[in-house]
Amino acid sequence: MTEQPKRPLLEVDFDQTPFTVAWEVTRACAYACIHCRAEAQPKRDPRELTTEEGFGLIDELVDAGRPILIVTGGDPMMRPDLFDLIRYAAGRGLRVALSPTATKLVTPERLREAREAGVARIQMSLDGSRPEVQDAFRGRPGSFERTLEILDDIRSAGISLQVGTTVSRYNVDDLEAIARIVGEYGAVMWSLFFLVPTGRGKREDMISPEEHERVFNWLYDLSKAAPFDVRTTAAQHYRRVVIQRRRQEAMTSERGLLVTGAGYSFADGLGQSNRGVNDGNGFAFISHTGDVCPSGFLPLPGGNVREQSFAEIYRSSALFRDLRDYSRLKGKCGVCDFREVCGGSRARAYAVSGDYLESDPYCVYQPPVTGADDAG
Repeated sequence: MTEQPKRPLLEVDFDQTPFTVAWEVTRACAYACIHCRAEAQPKRDPRELTTEEGFGLIDELVDAGRPILIVTGGDPMMRPDLFDLIRYAAGRGLRVALSPTATKLVTPERLREAREAGVARIQMSLDGSRPEVQDAFRGRPGSFERTLEILDDIRSAGISLQVGTTVSRYNVDDLEAIARIVGEYGAVMWSLFFLVPTGRGKREDMISPEEHERVFNWLYDLSKAAPFDVRTTAAQHYRRVVIQRRRQEAMTSERGLLVTGAGYSFADGLGQSNRGVNDGNGFAFISHTGDVCPSGFLPLPGGNVREQSFAEIYRSSALFRDLRDYSRLKGKCGVCDFREVCGGSRARAYAVSGDYLESDPYCVYQPPVTGADDAG
């Protein structure tokens, strides 16, 4: 089969192709994290997509436009065919990232095998700068020390490193210390997920809207000097803060419009999108049983790959089409002058209100009443 060249990132049409797809290859995991959206279980589900179904899914992702593929879980290391799936995906031209859990399964030998199979980047979760924070959050004594050992091993294996942190009331005051560790271990990106109350995550564990705003401004300041890139998930309104801050710094609005979280290119090929990715709009999530959802934190299936092709679900399901049509947004998100570059967290809107088109309730910004023009 002749492989087609990868399209430049700027040419990706989110109506046709997601920028990133996360595939939960299993929900099995030895950890019991207090925020886990998957409510992971200690044993594998017999309904998981099989190896052959996984190969077929990878073929469909190639046909859909070759999005970046994040292999996640649960703990993907608990699938014995993990590297077969990764090897096949990389062989079909997909850029593959891996997000394992910090257990004894992540050995130097398996990291080398991951690199040889075609993994371009590994994300490890770090939710505290010291054991008492990380271990309590992850529900696993020793997880902090084990994570640092794996970070060392990833560096030794020569694999690009991304560190993920879930921002919650448990660690919001620890972020500065966590950032220092991210820099010390040579990560190319710090990816901060702002808690959505789904799965084991609870509403009372989220930080307040005002704390979101404070952290966003701190992140913007950090991003100008840090040796790593900064990305947020379930915090689309960070883009608005970046634009506002850059305007204050007398940068042009044209340049500000390009700030969608966005636009960097890394040696591993896993750059960020030059457009504002949101749930179902540039991003899709595939569950261990084949359900295609807008994200893992918006667990509404648009269809199942055992019944329809991935492309058909992403492009044509009513759910995904709704999420890509920002004119359907309600409340202040619907009239916001930053609507087109933000759109609010659809997952948080759904988790709090039960309506994925409602306003993001954790944004403090009050838009002008003149309408929903593009930010500019």
